[in-house]
Amino acid sequence: MIEELQRKIGDEAETLLHELNVILPKEIEKAVAQGDLRENSEYTAALERQGFVRARLDYLARRMSQLGELDIENIPTDRVGFGSRVAVRDLEDDEIESFNLTIGDDVDIENNDISMESPIGRALLGRRKGELVSVRLPAGAREFEVVDFETMHDL
Repeated sequence: MIEELQRKIGDEAETLLHELNVILPKEIEKAVAQGDLRENSEYTAALERQGFVRARLDYLARRMSQLGELDIENIPTDRVGFGSRVAVRDLEDDEIESFNLTIGDDVDIENNDISMESPIGRALLGRRKGELVSVRLPAGAREFEVVDFETMHDL
């Protein structure tokens, strides 16, 4: 799982570096050639995009560093933690839902990948099979029972 996250971050960083070093300089050069920069929206947009790309690259570098610091040996095997796949029963409608706990912005709602920092993710961390979990969400409170889980060591 960690290797996949590192690959995704690396791919995004590579794309952004190409944009920063190849595409944006050409756009800025083209906008400068048009003359008066004070009223040139293309120039302003390219500079703003350049700032965004630099900030995103800084963020991705920090994420890559954090992933490198993760000690897989310290991830618990007896309770829900990073990389766990968790099946929960909604106590209101008795429906079973599954979530995959991941970190940060590696969220994919369609695949039920949720961040450990999300309200549901925070509530599930450290839980064991059979435990009840209450979660406050913008749409209201929900209660779950942990039906089963697999840690990243099991997957």
